[in-house]
Amino acid sequence: MSLNKKNVEERNFMEKNNALHEELHRGLEERHIQLIALGGAIGVGLFLGSGAAIKTAGPSLMLVYFLAGIIMFYIMRALGEVAVAYPVSGTFSAHANIFLGPLNGYITGWTYWFMWVVTCMAEITAVGVYVTYWLPEVPQWIPALLALVIMTCVNLISVRLFGEFEFWFALIKVVTIIAMIVAGSAMIIFGIGNGGIAIGIDNLWSYGGFFPHGFQGMCMAVVMVMFAYLGIELVGVTAGEAKNPEKSLPAAIDKVFWRILIFYVGALFVIMSLYPWNQIGTIGSPFVLTFNKLGIRAAAGIINFVVLTAALSSCNSGLFSTGRMLYNLSLQDKAPAIFSKLNDRSVPTNGILVSSVFLLIGVILNYLVPAQVFTYVTSVATFGALWIWGVILMIQLKYREGLTAEEIKEIKYPMPHSPVSNWVSLLFLVFVVVVMYFDADTRVALYIAPIWFGLITASYYGFGLHKDDVGVRASVDK
Repeated sequence: MSLNKKNVEERNFMEKNNALHEELHRGLEERHIQLIALGGAIGVGLFLGSGAAIKTAGPSLMLVYFLAGIIMFYIMRALGEVAVAYPVSGTFSAHANIFLGPLNGYITGWTYWFMWVVTCMAEITAVGVYVTYWLPEVPQWIPALLALVIMTCVNLISVRLFGEFEFWFALIKVVTIIAMIVAGSAMIIFGIGNGGIAIGIDNLWSYGGFFPHGFQGMCMAVVMVMFAYLGIELVGVTAGEAKNPEKSLPAAIDKVFWRILIFYVGALFVIMSLYPWNQIGTIGSPFVLTFNKLGIRAAAGIINFVVLTAALSSCNSGLFSTGRMLYNLSLQDKAPAIFSKLNDRSVPTNGILVSSVFLLIGVILNYLVPAQVFTYVTSVATFGALWIWGVILMIQLKYREGLTAEEIKEIKYPMPHSPVSNWVSLLFLVFVVVVMYFDADTRVALYIAPIWFGLITASYYGFGLHKDDVGVRASVDK
């Protein structure tokens, strides 16, 4: 088959593919997309999980975030190249269905749905924990349930309201981190809050050097770092409802790398300059310590509020993305047709409600099963993210395979250094999977993931979906 004939057939297939024919309302403005991308890159991990990661790698953790940030930048650019050409809300699933085959689209869509559901189960339960800081007498399940109900209503009303909530949730995190970096820098340089004595940055190498646990420590921290980036790809899910995806998606993605440098590396630089790295995690949250040192007595309450909004943001984003993924899977005939129904505000109501029910089950299970189960399931969610990121890189490679040299030159938002950057990024993701094996908690994901992929593949053939796909492809070829 000649390349031109192949291109014609692929394009005919794409034109007839229901996955690209969405009817969602494009109500997300550029400011929404910008903050959603930023919010996806900044999670609860920076506020609560940074202590454990610092213990593992010491000051060299900054280098891990920097290197992983470069990989995430390439992954986001790969996502952006195809999303700008085909802006749909079921980005990964719809594109995988077209460029990697229906089975891959099916696996990717349901894996992303599963990833967000289990992540949000943990987040919605965490909301209850954070609220008990102020209201210890209130049963933990009540605020968790209220948060779920509120976030479900927000998602059901309109996509614009979702965008507004994410905008302000992300802004709270951004302002807090910037305040911490500015205040910490004032202590380091001018000694403000430290009796006028400049603290300096000696702590970065005074306790065992910059690499206190050597190369092995850096490697073991990479899984925690990648977990912190989980959700960064959410900007791709917004493509189907962005007012001007050709402008807003590139603008958001291009800033991802610099945001990672400022918010992750910058915050960690300040924290580990102010306090010996081997004491962080044993003397409280570094964010609380920094604000306390400035004389802000309500520091603990402020950080607890920020972490609460971060958990609510994750739940809000999870309901948004799972609802859209079920909607697009339904358009592909890979999920019940009921999920393709929209309300009068063009919101996929049924997908959001079903996802909410699963989150409600997660709240109930929190009281019926040991806490370790959530740790294991979250590790599986991380593995799911690695799968999604790998699929994004492969989609972009296959997308370019179907283009002529002239068409590649005309790509509106090309991924830099492709295909070399694709293969380097894929090798890095494989390396993360290998590292997961050497940690007892994350190793569980390597046992559960094959079971998940086996079950989802079996359901694909068990429900006879492969027969429908063969029929669609055959009719298009004719």
